[in-house]
Amino acid sequence: MATELSRIRNFSIIAHIDHGKSTLADRLIQRTGGLTEREMSAQVLDNMDIEKERGITIKAQTVRLEWKGHVLNLMDTPGHVDFAYEVSRSLAACEGALLVVDAAQGVEAQTLANVYQSIEHDHEIIPVINKIDLPSAEPEKVRHEIEEIIGIDASNAVLASAKSGIGIDEILDAIVERIPAPKGDPDAPLKAMLVDSWYDPYLGVVILVRVIDGMIKKGQQIKFMAAGTTHLIDRVGAFRPKIEQLPDLGPGEIGFITAQIKEVAQARVGDTLTDAKRPALQALEGFKEVQPVVFCGLFPVDAADFEKLRESISRLRLNDASFSFEMETSAALGFGFRCGFLGLLHLEIIQERLTREYDLDLITTAPSVVYKIKLTKAAGEAAGREIELHNPADMPDPNRIESIEEPWIKAVVYVPDEYLGSILKLCQDRRGIQKDLTYVGGRAQITYELPLNEVVFDFYDRLKSISRGYASFDYEQIGHREGDLVKMSILVNNEPVDALSMIVHASTAETRGRGMCERLKDLIPRHLFKIPIQAAIGGKVIARETIAALRKDVTAKCYGGDASRKRKLLDKQKEGKKRMREYGSVQIPQEAFIAALRMGEE
Repeated sequence: MATELSRIRNFSIIAHIDHGKSTLADRLIQRTGGLTEREMSAQVLDNMDIEKERGITIKAQTVRLEWKGHVLNLMDTPGHVDFAYEVSRSLAACEGALLVVDAAQGVEAQTLANVYQSIEHDHEIIPVINKIDLPSAEPEKVRHEIEEIIGIDASNAVLASAKSGIGIDEILDAIVERIPAPKGDPDAPLKAMLVDSWYDPYLGVVILVRVIDGMIKKGQQIKFMAAGTTHLIDRVGAFRPKIEQLPDLGPGEIGFITAQIKEVAQARVGDTLTDAKRPALQALEGFKEVQPVVFCGLFPVDAADFEKLRESISRLRLNDASFSFEMETSAALGFGFRCGFLGLLHLEIIQERLTREYDLDLITTAPSVVYKIKLTKAAGEAAGREIELHNPADMPDPNRIESIEEPWIKAVVYVPDEYLGSILKLCQDRRGIQKDLTYVGGRAQITYELPLNEVVFDFYDRLKSISRGYASFDYEQIGHREGDLVKMSILVNNEPVDALSMIVHASTAETRGRGMCERLKDLIPRHLFKIPIQAAIGGKVIARETIAALRKDVTAKCYGGDASRKRKLLDKQKEGKKRMREYGSVQIPQEAFIAALRMGEE
């Protein structure tokens, strides 16, 4: 039977990376008897090795806990900006949130982004100041920061240490007392939100749902309103955190269903589930198609691994519908795939999973973003077409381009005062437009508008190294803007290398080109003839480096005699070198590609 509405509490945990969210979830599970001491492991809800190693949450997880006669549904959501849409759906499924802030580090950028989303959903937010047993903890300072930056009352914030188990009972009591119970009508037509979905090799696609109105039962025919497909439910249940099958789920409850669905792509996050025979009149608000933001090529180092890569990518796609791929070929790198990701962390995770779980050696081309190109009017056309460009190698002829638009983001950076100057310089160098600069305690909050193209390379790494890891960074997309963008090609021995071509802003093209040529000069081994390396925009060369030829001493066998003998041998060598330069091909080793692409820019 469905649980009584007044006894249900749905909440999520909001925290910056490494502020103790997964550890707190562990303690709550342990305290409410979800798992015995023997079954516990660190970060129970983080299933992937990468999640445990990096201390991040990639997939949302849910667990049903019992405390003093109440049912508590905990949603463990990702904290990173790349998964912002999934977080928004998870928050929409709750009535309250625990805001976890590290007592030593204070409020950080990602915490803010998710808190504001939570406030928009009209949640009751309970501040939890975690890690109070650290020697560097300053709970009072952090309490003041929460009030000043976020603007919520932190006078009754719970002081806790998830690692030591301090304050866990107080947190559970606060959830029961302060978070409101959900509302819903069990007799209304079924309306449930699809919060998340993942692929299980035995059950097919497992769908995480939050029931708003009506009931979900085993054997019921349901319809996905956005996808328009119907399915028969064969299993209903909840995680405690072990799977427990239930006869039904009622309003306000969070649980899972399976319905013999084969692909995650059919069960899209944010979709509305309703009864196929007695459907709801309108779907829930907030559903949108997730669009990839960053694109790059993935190629196997060994060409024989191409089929293995195809199979591995298809299997990963079963579990992650937000990642897209299509086949592409490159003259330099052979066969591979052009893949789309939600952001840089998503790209890194997919790449790491392919390397680890499927044992593949990969070359990743430089990440690029989606450009909108308006073409000039062709004969017989009323107006110029608009196309989307994912791969710099597919850039149309410059004469056909009327304008190019690139995506921009609004970035918020938190940084201690002493690093402010160098961070401002970094943002200015990346064509940033400063919008705001305020102080909170000893830290500056900078708001910048930046082109995403400048951020995808190595902005995050540079930010962390300049600030010694103290800066935190969060961003949101603000649409496309027109820019003076050009395609820069790299030519080695007068042959264009498609894998190294990139789209750059005209003002930074020369610096970028010179950097790339200098680096390739160090990476490509010397040959018996001179090799020119050039960066070009259209037909105009903007940077050049030359790799000197290896010199073979052809006059070594001449002992004395007339000078014309040596001259003759040297002239013969000169002719040979000239011919070699015309017909010789330059072998660029894979390591050189990997190094040139990985470094992006200095």
